[in-house]
Amino acid sequence: MNHDHGYKLLFSHAEMVADLLRGFVKEDWVNELDFSTLEKINGSYISDDLRERQDDIIWRLRRKQGKQDEWLYVYLLLEFQSTVDWFMAVRIMTYIGLLYQDLIRSESIKTGEQLPPVLPVVLYNGDNRWQAPANITELIFPAPGGLDRYRPQLNYLLLDEGRYHEHELAALRNLTAALFRLENSRTPEDVQQVLQALITWLHTPEQDSLRRAFTVWLKRVFLPGRMPKISFDEIHDLQEVHSMLSERVKDWTKDWKQQGIEEGKQIGIQEGRQIGIQEGRQEGRLEGEAKFFLRLLERKFGPADEIIQTRIKSADSQTLLYWGERILTAQTIEEIFEE
Repeated sequence: MNHDHGYKLLFSHAEMVADLLRGFVKEDWVNELDFSTLEKINGSYISDDLRERQDDIIWRLRRKQGKQDEWLYVYLLLEFQSTVDWFMAVRIMTYIGLLYQDLIRSESIKTGEQLPPVLPVVLYNGDNRWQAPANITELIFPAPGGLDRYRPQLNYLLLDEGRYHEHELAALRNLTAALFRLENSRTPEDVQQVLQALITWLHTPEQDSLRRAFTVWLKRVFLPGRMPKISFDEIHDLQEVHSMLSERVKDWTKDWKQQGIEEGKQIGIQEGRQIGIQEGRQEGRLEGEAKFFLRLLERKFGPADEIIQTRIKSADSQTLLYWGERILTAQTIEEIFEE
């Protein structure tokens, strides 16, 4: 199972979509939504190159508009590519057009009626931060004179998981926030905290399906990516994941730490090879280790100030390794750099 299918399984549950809207759409109209009406839409939309958009997830729910209710469609696009799609706004405009065409073709919307509003959400899980324009207007050259009024306007809501810090996600009793916390976790202890919260939240029989979905995603996608040498075939429940993690926390901490060291070295080696000389490889490796350590630091404690960034850039490989081990147990960013 890959990331796309794992997320599709999770966001096929109404509770995940409801928490995504409640926790991450900071707009007043969310308070007008009737989450009890959430309904998953099954559809196949053919783009201009005849590829089916079957991996995207579409939900709809009722929204009160004055004395009337209207449908709101939520188009959830899962994006796990390693590079940012600069033209994502064009893709979104195409997909929404295909959705509208399907509603018209199926006669869900009849002549003389208005089309329903659509909230397009791009859920991004790549390592690099998202930089592409969220409005298609920014991608189109501004035409002179009155021609500019024909330039289309369309925004999508970007949820870039890597931009959220632990302190803001941990403050939410929210299933989608818990998923983001797991993705951003850097130690087995981080995972244990989130698992305990999920076990507490998903304890009723009505939540068995979502509980199983989290278990499947953990054992088939998340944990194999962190501990590739360990088999998780015998795990069938969130509590079993939590118990196994507790029993092997020392081994797993060692594995995760080694992965961090190797990833930092790999980044450095790749950058050094581009220079093509031995000195360049050495400098590139150290720079890569520093970048990786800074990323770990900011994932746990938030953005580092210029003083700390300068100190990290000037540190040698052994010092970075020493500081990296401290991240596992430090409660504050100051504890890491104490002499």
